[in-house]
Amino acid sequence: MVKIVCVLYDDPVDGYPKTYARDEVAQPKLYPDGQTLPSPKAIDFTPGTLLGSVSGELGLRKFLESQGHKLVVTSSKDGADSALDRELLDADIVISQPFWPAYMTRERIAKAPNLKLIVTAGIGSDHTDLQAAIDRRITVAEVTFCNSISVAEHVVMMILALVRNYIPSYQWVVKGGWNIADCVARSYDLEAMQVGTVAAGRIGLAVLRRLKPFDVGLHYFDRHRLPPAVEKELNLTFHPSVEDMVKSCDVVTINCPLHPETEHLFDEKMLSKMKRGSYIVNTARGKICDRDAIVRALESGQLAGYAGDVWFPQPAPADHPWRMMPHHGMTPHISGTSLTAQTRYAAGVREILECWFEGRPIRNEYLVVEGGKLAGVGAHSYSEGDATGGSEEAARFVEA
Repeated sequence: MVKIVCVLYDDPVDGYPKTYARDEVAQPKLYPDGQTLPSPKAIDFTPGTLLGSVSGELGLRKFLESQGHKLVVTSSKDGADSALDRELLDADIVISQPFWPAYMTRERIAKAPNLKLIVTAGIGSDHTDLQAAIDRRITVAEVTFCNSISVAEHVVMMILALVRNYIPSYQWVVKGGWNIADCVARSYDLEAMQVGTVAAGRIGLAVLRRLKPFDVGLHYFDRHRLPPAVEKELNLTFHPSVEDMVKSCDVVTINCPLHPETEHLFDEKMLSKMKRGSYIVNTARGKICDRDAIVRALESGQLAGYAGDVWFPQPAPADHPWRMMPHHGMTPHISGTSLTAQTRYAAGVREILECWFEGRPIRNEYLVVEGGKLAGVGAHSYSEGDATGGSEEAARFVEA
């Protein structure tokens, strides 16, 4: 018998849905790079249902219990007496989502002598101390590409919302106003602006492709340069460093993983190199930006707007300054957990578990750490080390 602890976000405040806005979810046949969608032997859920909350259980309970395993599902993950901490003592597998992450610090990993596998239901495994997992030879896996396009769509939406001043304009309607001058005083056209992405992996490249029809200049930095044919197709300008790129851009979108090399990449110094009145959209990880430097840049006018759905820690405490800063377009971490994406990442988690239980290799593109070293997507995207420091602050959300 294997014990699996699954940490998911809470159900809707008015209860688990009985009906949905749509009767079906459209899915691609393949991902843009030709990778196939998750292919478990079976699923025990209806595609398009809410799987990422506690009652949804990622559609795993019937599968796991039919094989004699124990599944514990909770949203309690922070604080000294969290259900996660209690259940870790004899857990073999931990599953969580980036949107409501189970921060697997070195201390927590030390409390779990049986722990062998940590799975991210989604993409981005920075909420696990990868160095500690390497040291303990724990396998870390994520469902690569499952929600990359979901995030890319969210990025384009947020860029337009900031540049066109959508959110304040919507609020005038809600308040019963018709204040056109107030709405347009901070509204511009995206056309002819220069837009750059920090990293041009699956998400960053998808953003670039979606922005090309807007007739903007497209820029990118990545430690792995794109093929010349792709640069020519999208008329991309490659920059050798982030510092060089941001000087040229009106809009910067951050799409790189969080690891020690990218932590606080956008600090006071980096922000000072950007054009006055530029915009940042960050759907990667909140800790890539210096929290207080972003606030100061918005207050001074160095940034005209900041949007994103990633915070540090997550959930963000009620007094997190990004909730109150001017000219922002923040949401909870939702870009990658649309009902469409949940169908894919729940199936991907099941595929990973089927492989694990049957002793079959997990797809290489899903692996982050294996055999005491970075592997698969982890070797391409991450560096050794730990980015979980400070995550205990999430407990203040619970207290609030």
